[in-house]
Amino acid sequence: MDENPGIAKLFSVLIAGEYAAHSRLISESAMAPDVASRIAIGRMAASEMNHFEELAQQLVKRGIDPLEAVLTHLDIFDRYHGTTNPKTWDEVMVKAYVGDGLAADVYREIADGMPDEARTVVSTVMAQTGNSEFARDWVRARVAEQPDLKWPLTLWGRRLLGEAITHAQWVLAAEEEVTDLLFTGGSTDLAAVSRFFDSVTERHAERMADLGLG
Repeated sequence: MDENPGIAKLFSVLIAGEYAAHSRLISESAMAPDVASRIAIGRMAASEMNHFEELAQQLVKRGIDPLEAVLTHLDIFDRYHGTTNPKTWDEVMVKAYVGDGLAADVYREIADGMPDEARTVVSTVMAQTGNSEFARDWVRARVAEQPDLKWPLTLWGRRLLGEAITHAQWVLAAEEEVTDLLFTGGSTDLAAVSRFFDSVTERHAERMADLGLG
């Protein structure tokens, strides 16, 4: 397939992220307070697996073993989830809405400079689904009922942003081909890097406001 090699590398990184997100949601579902919440987070996990399958098909088309791609890139996502391990269901819900949105923002920014077909794949697998509305509505209701939750959940959201940016920087530092997809000036174009993360930060602020945590 005659295309930028960074596209296959990006898909390889994304499939590891989808696997990690699915596993994390299944694990965190143990904190769900009721059956409705377990069903909602189960749907989120199912959505991640659907995205996994789409990426697996794209990798196979490019002669890449999806399992090898997961094993190669999983560590960086395990480290992210390890440093953002929620302790309460409220934190699970903030992470489900804001944390996953951060990942989507990072990779959609990268996709902007890609060919149409590849950009469509990234937009599809990184799109927030209607399932995330459950998390948004949960947090809004909790903050309305218990205003004293607003500050600690706001701090939690800020921590998610900081960790997401740190781990995105690790990906870009480790994967030169992915970096070249994003920054036409190369990885040393600090102005482009700054604009990239400024955009991600602005969208994060919008999501926090949407949760009533702005």
